[in-house]
Amino acid sequence: MTELTTLGVKAIRDGVRAGDFTAREVAESFNSAVAAAAELNAFIVTTPDHALAAADAADSARADGKDMGPMAGVPIGMKDLFATHGVQTTAASHILEGFKPQYESTVSQNLWDAGAGMLGKLNLDQFAMGSSNETSYFGNVSSPWRKEGTNKPMSPGGSSGGSSSAVAARIAPAATGTDTGGSIRQPAAFAGICGIKPTYGRCSRWGVVAFASSLDQAGPMARSVEDCAIMLGAMAGFDPKDATSLQMDVPDWESALSADLKGKKVGIPKEYRMEGTDQAILDSWDQGKAWLKDAGAEIVDISLPHTKYALPAYYIIAPAEASSNLARYDGVRYGLRDLPEGAGLQDMYAETRAAGFGDEVKRRILIGTYVLSAGFYDAYYNQAQKVRALVARDFEQAWAQCDVILAPTTPTASFPLGSLENDPLTMYLNDVFAVPASLAGLPAMSVPATLNEDGLPLGLQLVGKPFDEQMVLNAGLAIQQRSGFDHAPEKWW
Repeated sequence: MTELTTLGVKAIRDGVRAGDFTAREVAESFNSAVAAAAELNAFIVTTPDHALAAADAADSARADGKDMGPMAGVPIGMKDLFATHGVQTTAASHILEGFKPQYESTVSQNLWDAGAGMLGKLNLDQFAMGSSNETSYFGNVSSPWRKEGTNKPMSPGGSSGGSSSAVAARIAPAATGTDTGGSIRQPAAFAGICGIKPTYGRCSRWGVVAFASSLDQAGPMARSVEDCAIMLGAMAGFDPKDATSLQMDVPDWESALSADLKGKKVGIPKEYRMEGTDQAILDSWDQGKAWLKDAGAEIVDISLPHTKYALPAYYIIAPAEASSNLARYDGVRYGLRDLPEGAGLQDMYAETRAAGFGDEVKRRILIGTYVLSAGFYDAYYNQAQKVRALVARDFEQAWAQCDVILAPTTPTASFPLGSLENDPLTMYLNDVFAVPASLAGLPAMSVPATLNEDGLPLGLQLVGKPFDEQMVLNAGLAIQQRSGFDHAPEKWW
C-alpha cells in the first residue's frame, strides 16, 4: 500500500471514500509521523485522540452509507492561533500558556463539521508577529529543508512556520494558517508548498487570536492547489459573529478548477522588480510568465505605483491595531498573572506583560502605541491609512488591464535561523511583495516554482480581484502543472 503520509487532502478523501484504506489508518500514520518529528518543533500540543475520533466517525459514516464531508478522513494541523475547545491555545506566547478556551473558533468548527480531525496545535511566531518563526515562546520551528552542503537549521518562514514545516515534512497533509501581511504566503514559499490568503472576510475571524483586525485572514496551506481549494471551501462561509464576515455563498472552487487561461490577462507589476531581490527569484518570475503564457494567457505590463510605500504603511497600521488588541492581556481575566507581593493593579499589569510578551511583541506594541499617541496620530497612523487607500486604488485600476497579477512571493529563499534576529528591518523586508495584497484585502496565493542552486524552494505569488479566488487558484494550477514541482525535503529529523 502507498505510504499514507505521502498523500494529500484529495487523495486521502477519495481513498477513504473508495475504501482503499480506512480513515483510522490515515490518522494513525500521521500521528506516528508527528511523534517522530519532534525535532522540527512544529507542534506546541499534539492531539492524537482528536484525529482518531474524527477518523472513526468518517469510517462509521462510510460503513453506514451516510454522506461524508469534504474533509472526511483528513487529519490536519491547526495553527495555535485558532481557539480550540478544551485544547490549549497560546498564540505561541507565555502570556496565554495554559489557556484552554471553552469555545471553538468558527474556522476550526467548520473544518470539524466537514469531517477533518486535528493532529495538534502548530507552532508560530508569537501572536503571529514575525517572518521566521523565531519569536515563539515555545522555541524555534525548523524547516525540514536544508541548504545543500550544510546542516544549519533553516527558517520555515512566519508566522505560520509550524504549518509550513509540518506540511512540507509530510507529517500533516494540510494545515490552517493566518495571513496578516504574508504569514501564509511567505512560509509556503520557503517550504515549497501552496498557501492561499482569501479575500478579507471570506473566513471568519471569530475565535482567532487577533493581531491586526483589519488585515488578519485565515487560509489553508497544503501541498497542491487542488488541496487548498478543497480545504478553503470547508473553512470559508458567512459568520454573524464576525462583523467583517462576507455574506456571500461559498463557491465550489474545487469543481471549477481549470488550468486553461485562454482569454485571460496576467499583469506583471514593474514596481516589484526591486533592488535586493535574488536573481534566482527574478528568473523564476520570468519562468512563471512563460508557464502562464503557455496556458493561454496574455502577459501585460502594469504599474502599481504606490508599492514602495506599502511596507512602511503596513508597519504602522498593523502595530497600531496590535497595541489595541493586545491591551486585553492584563493578567486579570485569563492567562498569565504576575502579581508580586504587595503590588497594586498597575504593577500587576506591568509585571504580567513584561514577563508574558516576547521582545518582538513588545517592539510592535511600543511602535503601535507611539503612532496612535495624541501628538503623532495624524502624522503617522492617518497618513498610513491614506497610503493604504492609494495601494488599494492601484489594484483597482490594474484590474482594467488584467485578470490576475503574477509576482514573486519573497525577495529571497529561506535563510538560516538566527541570521536575521538582530536585524528587524531586513526581517520585515521579507514581506515586501506580500503586504500590498494584504492592505487591499485581495485574494493571493503562493505556489512552488522551482529550487534554487542551494536546493531551497522558491515560490510565485498570484494576486486576484476581490472575491475571485477561482482565478487565483486556476492560475496557480496552471503553474503547478507546468512546473512539475514534486520536490520533497530529504529526511533528517
